Amino acid sequence: MKALLYQGAEDIRYEDFADPDLKADTDVLVKMTACGICGSDLHIYQGHGFTEDLGYCVGHEAIGEVAEVGKGVNRYKPGDQVMLSAAVGCGNCRSCLAGNLSQCTSPGGIGCYGLSHSLEGCQAEGIVVPMGDFNLAHIPEGITPDQALLLTDNLPTAHLACKNADISPGKIVAVIGLGPIGLMAVEIAFAMGATQVYAIDLVEHRRTQAAALGAIPVAPDVARQKIEEDTKGLMLPCVVECVGADVTIDMAIKLAGRWGTVSAIGVNQNMNFNFPMALAFYKGLTFRIGTCSVQSHWEELIALIRGGRLHPEAFITNRMSLSEGAEAYRLFNDKIDNTLKVVMTP
Repeated sequence: MKALLYQGAEDIRYEDFADPDLKADTDVLVKMTACGICGSDLHIYQGHGFTEDLGYCVGHEAIGEVAEVGKGVNRYKPGDQVMLSAAVGCGNCRSCLAGNLSQCTSPGGIGCYGLSHSLEGCQAEGIVVPMGDFNLAHIPEGITPDQALLLTDNLPTAHLACKNADISPGKIVAVIGLGPIGLMAVEIAFAMGATQVYAIDLVEHRRTQAAALGAIPVAPDVARQKIEEDTKGLMLPCVVECVGADVTIDMAIKLAGRWGTVSAIGVNQNMNFNFPMALAFYKGLTFRIGTCSVQSHWEELIALIRGGRLHPEAFITNRMSLSEGAEAYRLFNDKIDNTLKVVMTP
């Protein structure tokens, strides 16, 4: 089959790759019909991945059609239209059964596609899904393929970010970083009852998109001053950080007010980040960070999409073929032509 393989920094190649096969009775083989590039994939693309491996298949967002099932699979059959969860759990331990994949107690714990050879990625013509009965879902009635694709990771991650920020009716919120997840977080914040959302990003076009959702667009260099003036120095009760850079995490902490909450969902790989403990102590700050248990968010998000409250498909800007994967990564990484969400098909 064909797949996108990581061969080094800024070196994603469309190449032949070993055909996937079932390794366990609980595996499901899915023929990919659409896949996406996530912001976290750019860490790998930029050469700051999670392993020293080369030549592995990347990507963790996909929908598709069931091609083959192991004899231990009960919920799926060939021909079913399914969406994958980017987060992979064992499906058997107490934590997984409670929806807390990040606390999976099985050897190896939570997994994710496309970070190394240990679980090959989804930007491929075929994908093996371990524990298919647990890590797959039928595409629900009333949900389009585009919406289903964004339910595999981006939308649940944005939802986790907002829940972790303690957003509730009447709250004022800041969202830092307006990539696809950040823009979805803006929309979710309003759906959760936020009365105002400050949308902060370096890129003017992304701020304009956030403004179209009802947010207050703010450039990073004036964000602290504006929010301080608007709130008469009280700052904000809820801040969502969607970048993962040292500077944006630092900004998030400074924008939070007394007893405020900061939710960091961006991936920061700096093991030496100087967390401002004294400032956090003074503010009585709550700071949350962590990975998303994708499946646990599906029920609530599907209801919000069906009810017309969320429109994640609106942030898809580019549709390309898998064979154009190298160019797709370049466009997304370099923010060329206002690229946001890239969807690829075989």
